[in-house]
Amino acid sequence: MGAGVEAFDRSELEILGSMLDWNACEEFGIGEFRGRSPGELLAEKFLKVRGKDGRLRPLIANAAQRAYERARGAGNIVLKARQMGMTTWVAGRFLLKTITRPGTLTLQVAHTQESAEEILQIVHRFVQHLPEGLREGALKTSRLSARQIVFPAIDSEYRVVSAADRNAGRGMTVQNLHCSEVSRWPGDAAETLAGLRASLAIDWGPGYDELGDRTRAGRRKFVGEQVLESTPNGTGGCFYDEWQRAGSAAIGDGLVRHFFPWWMEAGYRSAPVDATTLTEEEQSLMARLGLDLSQVGYRRGRQAEMGALAKQEFVEDAETCFVVSGDPFFEMEAVEKRLKEVSPPQTRRMNGQYDTWLPPLDGKTYVVACDPSGGGSTGDWSAIEVLDLETGAQCAEFAGHVTGIELARVVSDIAWEYNRAWIVVERNNHGSGVIWLLENSLGYRAVYEAPDGQRGWLTTSVSRPAMLARLAAALVESPEVFSSRNLLVECRSFVRLANGGMAARSGAHDDRVMAMAMGLGARVELIGRPLPGIREKRVGV
Repeated sequence: MGAGVEAFDRSELEILGSMLDWNACEEFGIGEFRGRSPGELLAEKFLKVRGKDGRLRPLIANAAQRAYERARGAGNIVLKARQMGMTTWVAGRFLLKTITRPGTLTLQVAHTQESAEEILQIVHRFVQHLPEGLREGALKTSRLSARQIVFPAIDSEYRVVSAADRNAGRGMTVQNLHCSEVSRWPGDAAETLAGLRASLAIDWGPGYDELGDRTRAGRRKFVGEQVLESTPNGTGGCFYDEWQRAGSAAIGDGLVRHFFPWWMEAGYRSAPVDATTLTEEEQSLMARLGLDLSQVGYRRGRQAEMGALAKQEFVEDAETCFVVSGDPFFEMEAVEKRLKEVSPPQTRRMNGQYDTWLPPLDGKTYVVACDPSGGGSTGDWSAIEVLDLETGAQCAEFAGHVTGIELARVVSDIAWEYNRAWIVVERNNHGSGVIWLLENSLGYRAVYEAPDGQRGWLTTSVSRPAMLARLAAALVESPEVFSSRNLLVECRSFVRLANGGMAARSGAHDDRVMAMAMGLGARVELIGRPLPGIREKRVGV
C-alpha cells in the first residue's frame, strides 16, 4: 500500500473497503499496520485535515480516535469532552467507507445548519486532497454542494443535513449514519432519531421473514454503521436516554458505549501548578488517572472560566457530567431519590399514552389539569395530570400528540372516570378552544374558573414562577405524591435559562411539568369549592 495509491481502480478500492470494519488488534502488529486498524492506516494515507496552525497534514488518529477504532461496533454512542476530534474522525471514516464501497449512501446529521456546513467543509477538504489519480478516476465527483458530494462512477453519495430538517433521511436507504451533538438537537430529538434509524439499510437474515417479523431464533443486522455522539447537556432528553439504554458491547441492536474524558486530548495542558497547592481531589485524580501537574493547571483554568459548566464541556466521568450540566431548577437529589422509588403504572391504555397509578375512589374529588399543545405528530405533547384534590397525589397521566377536539374528548373522558373531576385547562393559546369545546360541545360544567371570572388557568410571568415554586417544594417536602417516571425525567431537564426564565433545556420537554404545576396551583384554590351540577354525560360533538 505504500506506493501507487493514485492508480487504484474501482476493484482495488473495494478490496480496501472490505477491510474498514476490522478493528485494530494484535494481528496488525507488523508491517504497515504496526498495531493500527486498517481504518487508521487508510486515513493517514488518503485524508488531509487542517491543523490548528493552519497547515494541511495527514489525519493521524489521536488517543480518543484510536480508542474508538479498537472498540467500535455496528452501532455506537459516544459521550465526550468538547473538541476531541470525534466528528472529524467519523466523517473521515465514513468518507472512506463511501468511496470504497460502491452504492453507499452516508448521512451525517448535525444539530444546526451552520454545523452541518462546517462538517461538509471538512469532507470537501478530504475529497479535494485525495490523490489526483483517484479524484480524476473512480472518485470523480459529479456534484459538490453545501449538502452533498456525489461519486457517480461508484454510485455513492455523502450527504450532510441539519437535525432541524424534519425530512432528513426520509425516502433514503442509508448505510452509514452519523448523528452529531444529539443532546442539542432541536424539537423532538427522539422522533427525529427514530425517523433516521428507519432509513438504515437492514439485512434481516435468518430468523426473520421479509416483513421483519421474527420466525426463528435470529436477529436483524444493520448493513452499515451508526454513530451517535455528543457532549452532555443535562439529564433527560434523547441522548441521555440513549446513553442510559446502551450496553457496553455491540450485541444485537445495542450500541457500544464510548466515553472520552478531556485528559485524553494531549493538547489540554497549561502551565504546571505548584504541587504544594494541590487539593485532596486533585491529588486523588492524579493518583487514579495518572494526570500530571500541567493537566491539573489546565483543569483549574477551565473551572475558573466556566464554573459548573466545566464538568459538562470537559467531562470527567459518565455519570456526574449529566447531572451537573446546565442549571437545574428542581432539587436534583430529591428527583433522583424519587426516581429510584416509583413503581410502574397499574394500567396503561390509549396506545400507551395514558397511565394510571391510583384508581378513582368513591367520595373522592379529583383535579384533571391539562397543558394543551397545537396537536400534530411533532413538537410538544398535550399533557394531562390527575391529582387527588385532598392530598395532591398524582393518580394518572396522559401525554400525546392530539388536536383540540381529540384533546377535549380525552380530558372529558378522564374527568368523568375520576368522579366528574374538576378540569383545569391552561387558557393561553390553544387552551381557550379546548375549554369552549368542553363546555359547549361536550357539556362539561366543572371547569376551573380563575379569580378574574374567566374559565381556565392563565400562565403569566407572575403565575408561572409561583406554580413552579410550589411544584419544587412538593418534590422536596412530599415526594411520595409523585408517581410518574416520565414526569420526574422532565424535572431533571428543567433548567434556569440565561435570561432568568425557566424551561426545558433544548431537546427536552416540560409539558408534564407544566400540567402538574398547574394542577397543584389550582388545587389550592379548589379545595372546599363545591362542584357545579353536571348533567348526564354527552357522547360526541
